[in-house]
Formats: sequence, structure tokens, C-alpha cells
Amino acid sequence: MPSLLEALERKYFAECEFENAHHPPELHKRSDLPNDFTVTKCGSRMEFSIFIPRLSPLTSVPALLVLNDCDIDSAGDFESIREKCQRVRELDLAQNKLKDWQEVFNILKHMPKIEFLNLSKNRLMSSLMENPAPTVNLKNLVLNGTYLDWMCIDDLLQNLPVLQELHLSLNNYTKVSIDTGSKEEQEEIKLTKAHPELKTLHFTGNPIENWQEICRLGRLFPNLEALVLADCPIKALTETQENCEQESHQYFPSLKLLNLSSAHLDNWSAIDELTKFRELQNLRVKHWPLWETLELSEHERRQLLIARLPNVTMLNGGGKISQDERIDAERAFVRYYMVKPESERPSPRYEELLQVHGELDPLVNVNLKPDKRVKVIFTYNEQSESRFVDVYLTVNDLKVKLEKLVNLAPNKMRLFYLDQDYKEFGPEEMKFPNKQLYSYNLQSGDEIIIDAKK
Repeated sequence: MPSLLEALERKYFAECEFENAHHPPELHKRSDLPNDFTVTKCGSRMEFSIFIPRLSPLTSVPALLVLNDCDIDSAGDFESIREKCQRVRELDLAQNKLKDWQEVFNILKHMPKIEFLNLSKNRLMSSLMENPAPTVNLKNLVLNGTYLDWMCIDDLLQNLPVLQELHLSLNNYTKVSIDTGSKEEQEEIKLTKAHPELKTLHFTGNPIENWQEICRLGRLFPNLEALVLADCPIKALTETQENCEQESHQYFPSLKLLNLSSAHLDNWSAIDELTKFRELQNLRVKHWPLWETLELSEHERRQLLIARLPNVTMLNGGGKISQDERIDAERAFVRYYMVKPESERPSPRYEELLQVHGELDPLVNVNLKPDKRVKVIFTYNEQSESRFVDVYLTVNDLKVKLEKLVNLAPNKMRLFYLDQDYKEFGPEEMKFPNKQLYSYNLQSGDEIIIDAKK
């Protein structure tokens, strides 16, 4: 298997092959041509060429070095790495064969400007061995799908003093085994120090159900601004410990972005807990079981969420919530709960918005949808028959259904629509196969004339 040095030399420093390198053509200069023109003698023919100066050979690789899925298992010659990688700031080594942390540390030591490292899906040993990790200026570390244990994560963090973003997704974590709490309360947990520099943590796809484990992340990284917990089967947003001294939101005083999509949350109390995160502005809560229990449209659910979350300015990846949208949502919220029993009204949010908007009259329910089925007269060869038809069918769907009635293949059939109120204008051919019938304003008593193509 290749080393990192061999892989990058293959990608960036392969020797160029030149045609006719051993038998160059005969070149002639002509005084009547500019200096960058030459004439090549090819038998009896003379060909003109323009000289384009060659770029100088590549001496170092770009600042972004991507060597994923190259079967790399070692570093290679350190001095050559230092010489060729002096500009590298971002290194992607995902899906390689690295196992020994010492090889990783050697790579980092010889790339002095590196700030980003992706080691996803490398089967690295959990132990850092006897040699400690070098202190490097990494700001972003990706360890998705590495299955490293928490002791190893802690050892790494101790040697990454300026790390700002950490990716620990898809590592099959069911608990967080490091914490900053007291030893009496956490007998099976390794105690460590907090890492206040970390601002962003990606934790997607780990099968953690208990919010108490997530609170440990808050204690480990007390200045988190972004926390991604998508596809984690979390069942509640409160701690289960009775002797807990703080509410869970207090461990996330700076959190601005939270992704809880696909959590296993099925009640509004989870949303009420989120209102306690005072700095929270960007929230994703898609695919909760709660949404499946509500007989509401997606737009109506969004309105109820916006009204309940006064600090959130971006919801489920949409654009920034405008002032008009928020006012509409709050008024819809008041109207929605105004007709509910008092026990179902969310307190104190309902009372707060009632004070702002007052008692509101319910909106008039105007149904502008067309009738789903109408009775239409079908005429073919001067014979007529009335039948019910679904107005959401397309013209082509209707032809298929009429095939048995008139014994005519759909592709041999032409349809004409005759409005009962405008018969003097004559029939209109229904030319467009994917057009739905309701778009013709089809009403009971109208006529559709069937004709065979000639």
C-alpha cells in the first residue's frame, strides 16, 4: 500500500511525457517572423509554430490536498513531505488504511500550516500509544465513522488547544464517557477538563437516546455555538437525574444552531424546552413523530412552531423568518388554540400572544378547491352517456378510462370539451395529455366529445 508521499507524487508530480522527445523536429528561424514563431520542416512541407513558454515545474502541492480512498497506510519520507506540503492548510485522508496514530502525528508535524484534517473511515487504533500527540494548530478535525473510544477522543482534545470544529458522526456512540462533573456522581465516567475553544460539534447518526448524555457534551464544550444531532433517537430534552443541579439548557449558554431532525420526540413539551435556549436562532426539527400525529398542513405546523419559538429566526433550513411571517404565525397560533380546551393551551405562550394580538375572530373557511367528482356527458358517434369523472385525472388518464367505453385506443382518440354555458363558442380540443381536467373548469352538465383520429 502507498504512503502519503507516494500518493501525492502520483497525483501532482508524475513526470510529463513529451512526444518526439528523442527525435525532435528540425526547427528553423526566419528573420521575417517574430521571435516567438518557428518553422518546422516536415519533408517537403513547412509548418509554422507559435512558442508558448512552459510553466515552471510544481514545487509544492495546493493548499487543499485531497487524497481520499488512496489506500494510504503511512506517511513516507518526512523531509519530502515538509518540502512538498509547505502550503497545505486542508488535508482530506478519508477512507484510507491508516491505523497507527504515530503516522498521523508525523504527517501533522511536517505540515506546519495545516488547519483542517479529515480522517473519516480510517480504522485507527483507539490508543495513542506511549508517544503523546504533538500539539498542533488544527482548527477542524473530522473523525466520522472511526469508532474511536472516548478515552482516545479526550487524549486528542488535550493536544488540540485551538480546535474549533469537531466531527464525531456515525461512530455508534450510545453514551458519552467523559465529563467534567464530580467523581462521586459519575463512577463510570472519566473526568477531564472542558474545552472552551470548541464552537461546532457534529454528532449525527449516533444512537444516543438520553439527553443526559448530550448534557455531558455541553459541559465538555461550554462555548458551543452549533450542535448537529440529526438522526439521533433522542426521546426527551430533559435530564432524568433527580439530583441534577442545573436545567439542561444551562449547559449550552452560547448555542445558536441546533439540528434535532429525526429525533424520537412526540410531544410539544420538547419545543417548550427549546424556548429556554436564549441564544438559539437556527433550528431544525424535521421528521419528528410529533408531526405525524397532527392533522395539520406543513404550513400550519410551521406557523405553530414560529409562534412558540420567539427567538428562532431560521427554521428547518428555510430563509430568515420575516416580521410579517412571524405576525401571521402568532395570529394563527392564537386562533388555533382559541377554540381548544383551556387545558390544551400552551402556557404561558398563549397568554403572552393573547395580550399582544387580543381576541381574534376565527377566519371564514372558504373552500376554493374544485369538486373532486362531477357528472359529465360523454358523446361518441352521436350517442351520449352521463358518467361521473374525477377532475384530478389528466387528459391521458381519461382517455385510458374511456377506452373500454368506446372501444378506441387512447392514441387513436381525440377529446373536445364543450362548456354548457358557452356552447355558442363551440368545443375546445383537449390537446395536452398531462393537463388535469379541473383546469378546464369542468362542471357537472358539461360535455366531452370523443372523436377517432383519421
